[in-house]
Amino acid sequence: MILTGLSLVTLLWQACSPQKTTEQSVPQTAAADTYLDYSSRDDLLSGGVKMIPVNTPSGDFKVWTKRTGNNPDMKVLILHGGPGMTHELYESFDSFFPTAHIEYYYYDQLGSHYSDQPEDGSLWETARFVEEVEQVRKALGLNRENFYLYGHSWGGILAMEYALKYQQNLKGLIISNMMASCPEYGQYAREVLAKRMPDEVVEEIYALEAREEFDNPRYMELLLNHHYVQHVLRMPLEKWPDPVNRALNHVNPNVYVSMQGPSEFGIRGKLENWDRKADLPKISVPTLVIGAQFDTMDPEHMEWMASEVQQGRYLHCPEGSHLAMYDDQQVYFDGLIQFVKDVNDGKFPNGDS
Repeated sequence: MILTGLSLVTLLWQACSPQKTTEQSVPQTAAADTYLDYSSRDDLLSGGVKMIPVNTPSGDFKVWTKRTGNNPDMKVLILHGGPGMTHELYESFDSFFPTAHIEYYYYDQLGSHYSDQPEDGSLWETARFVEEVEQVRKALGLNRENFYLYGHSWGGILAMEYALKYQQNLKGLIISNMMASCPEYGQYAREVLAKRMPDEVVEEIYALEAREEFDNPRYMELLLNHHYVQHVLRMPLEKWPDPVNRALNHVNPNVYVSMQGPSEFGIRGKLENWDRKADLPKISVPTLVIGAQFDTMDPEHMEWMASEVQQGRYLHCPEGSHLAMYDDQQVYFDGLIQFVKDVNDGKFPNGDS
């Protein structure tokens, strides 16, 4: 999960400047006239954007979604991380999903930048977010014949929770860069990742955390230079892509801190004791688990997760970190697209029909 705050945003924007993008070679696999024909869609006027009403215990609100493409068989709903981040973090999908003929939906969860942002802490509960996803699914007309649910980081928690309650609605499930246990995630951060940093850096980070100086610019400076560029996104800060910077600039700290907590080394919020390891065998739909060698999450744990679900496949990104869709992009999207197509073609899990 990605810790952010006003100090992080300030440092990022000071460090980052516009950069040229590198074109990726992607095979053309779809008839563009069909995929891009939105004439029969009810979101034609808004370019695919829909504000979807959701009912909550605290009243009715609206969440932002945006569709790209047409495909009756392959539709991916993207659950962003955070909690409290935005869909912007995943705009790299625009470079790959259209040419693979995959219809996909960006979606800002309640409390996130493009959706309503009620100031009601009781709404930031995992079970309520699950019901929100189910309402969004119904509004978008997604069903077992076409619905792939993708979740990254916190979105991976939400995707697992959704599958454990509503997997009868799913065609496929993708859990990206998220372990099935928050306590074990915290343990990995403390016992593995922290030991890869200089001792004096770790001691200073822990001292700042003990004093709860999470907004201290020094705290974020240490994390950025010794942790983020190694395990969140393995690029120099000045080269971080624009979608990443915009997403960090738009984070809702009220949602993030409530659920994740303020610390990067372990979870102190409502998710502190979340653990679904024992329930993974209950997930019967085709499932892809994505891990990365330099992730904030333990890649061995995520490979194990793929063996625990009933129909699992593991995708390893050897050069990637938590945002492997940027720093190991070709491996990430080749594997993700192959999974969606294999499930659609009846060739899952081994690529054989």
